[in-house]
Amino acid sequence: MRGVATSGRVGVEVRSSRDSGVFAVVKAPRVDADSSDDMLVDAMVRNQADGWREFQRRYDRLVYRCITKVTRRFNSIVSQEDVREIYAIFLLSLLANDMHKLRTFDPERGNRFSSWIGLLAINASYDYLRGLKREPNKGTMAEADDLVSEQPDPFELTSGHERALIAQRALETFSERDREFASLYFGEGMEPAEIARSLKISVKTVYSKKHKIQSRLELALGATLGDSADESGTFAAFTDEDDATIAA
Repeated sequence: MRGVATSGRVGVEVRSSRDSGVFAVVKAPRVDADSSDDMLVDAMVRNQADGWREFQRRYDRLVYRCITKVTRRFNSIVSQEDVREIYAIFLLSLLANDMHKLRTFDPERGNRFSSWIGLLAINASYDYLRGLKREPNKGTMAEADDLVSEQPDPFELTSGHERALIAQRALETFSERDREFASLYFGEGMEPAEIARSLKISVKTVYSKKHKIQSRLELALGATLGDSADESGTFAAFTDEDDATIAA
């Protein structure tokens, strides 16, 4: 549908909205329930909001009916979420490649617009199902709740690593003998009697030294974290990584 309107020596080419490219801006007619399918397609190509709204009003039920006609035979692998996904893919196909499918629709070929839309919806459904067939079998999200791992999760690993670094910086201010004591008591978990023999001190001194070093660690960690840490909050939270840091 091309023509040339002339005024004097100036020629202006009037092109259909089905043509791709840049053309003169003209006031587009509004689309409503009485508009023809040809006017509807033109409005959709011009990206008129009322055109797309009218398209959904007229053909949403048809599109969903065509999709479910295909998918209902595959209820074991297709859910309602898949139906909505197919519908979204179908709409996206109408917009793809500068709305190529809409621009190429020609009622003069004897095809009704509704039949053509139904065919596109059916093709989108089969394309989606072929994609599902190529995917490996997957479990449901509900099955993931029953999965248990004995390994720490990423948060626990990161948190443990940060606590180990804080403990390491705090121990750098201690004397060599106090670091050795902390390594034996908190790192290796030796019994007080074993520590006493190793360091050649009394068991009473072990307990006294343990409380002093623990208090110093709490103060150092509290200053680093901006908050004071009590015994349960500091040492009960130590992981194996923390113990390894102290032992080192």
